[in-house]
Amino acid sequence: MSAINEVIPEYTAPDFSRLGLAHAPVAQTAPAPGDGVLPKNYHATSNHPEYVHLGSGEWILARHSRMDSVMVLRGRELEVVEPRRVRAGDPVVVGRTENGEEGIYLHISGFEPLTEHLADKFSFRNRGTRETPFSRSYDELYQVLRHDREHGYIVWVLGPAVAFDMDSRSAMQGLIEAGFCHALLAGNALATHDLEAARFRTGLGQDIYTQAFQPMGHYNHLDIINEVRQRGSITRAIEELALCDGIMYACEKKGIPYVLAGSIRDDGPLPEVVRDTYQAQDAMRVHAKKATTVIAMATQLHSIAFGNMVPSYQVLDDGTVRPVFFYVVDMTEFCVDKLANRGSAQAVAILTNAQDFMVNLWNNLKM
Repeated sequence: MSAINEVIPEYTAPDFSRLGLAHAPVAQTAPAPGDGVLPKNYHATSNHPEYVHLGSGEWILARHSRMDSVMVLRGRELEVVEPRRVRAGDPVVVGRTENGEEGIYLHISGFEPLTEHLADKFSFRNRGTRETPFSRSYDELYQVLRHDREHGYIVWVLGPAVAFDMDSRSAMQGLIEAGFCHALLAGNALATHDLEAARFRTGLGQDIYTQAFQPMGHYNHLDIINEVRQRGSITRAIEELALCDGIMYACEKKGIPYVLAGSIRDDGPLPEVVRDTYQAQDAMRVHAKKATTVIAMATQLHSIAFGNMVPSYQVLDDGTVRPVFFYVVDMTEFCVDKLANRGSAQAVAILTNAQDFMVNLWNNLKM
């Protein structure tokens, strides 16, 4: 097994004959009674691989899944659809069981090694906490990012803390310019404070290197919002204000798509901020369908939201099924615990501050 396959394990599809499902019933559908209304006994999806039996032993895998959605069977293709997007008459897969009794099979062990687990039944430190050493997590992440730069789709979900420090902001710029970011998801604050740093060298009025408060610095983020709004777009503001560094600058320079989802507490907001919640969700979902590695950092709101959209697996163009890696970088366990409680059990925590994480990552990947 190659080094990268040790990090990105091969997928083992279910053997339906060995599972006693050679004569399983065909999955049933029922028409949606109205737009955004589901039929009785609808099947709600998880973030794990789910198969539907079409008959004669043919089981098909839902390609772009997400939790808390439904499967619409269109011919011999399964489309996973958010309930609000279901239209009257859509053939929605029905059935509440998950072991093939109704032609629906939930597969949770596709990426587990076939060898017997040798750990003792009782052991200490079997859950990641602030006491956990993260050396192995970092080493695996370096390998995954190097692989996915060319063969995957890396999505970053960032809070504004990344832009408050000169070194972490420069590191993120370097990662974008070096190809380690295929899409950026954030809120108004990340973009605002990154542009504030580019314009005034401050974050919420503090110098991004010394952290010293600047005279009247509390106006800076409002001033940059105003200047961008006056020019109509981040793109024009970067050009006309001659901004030449930072995260948004790097995204514009490299043509990296970004989604800035609005929230109730936004200042401004910047022109590119998507103010309708469901439009923002749809825009984020575009990248959830392609993501192979997600790094969500210093933003509980956006991390948990995107975690609910991302499946635990990705079906590649050649039909290969691979895991989706989801790293949560934060100071406490709260965010990853919340994700696990909401079904995203594959989330891996790296507990540290955003600045140290970014600098560590860039120092190892820029070589």
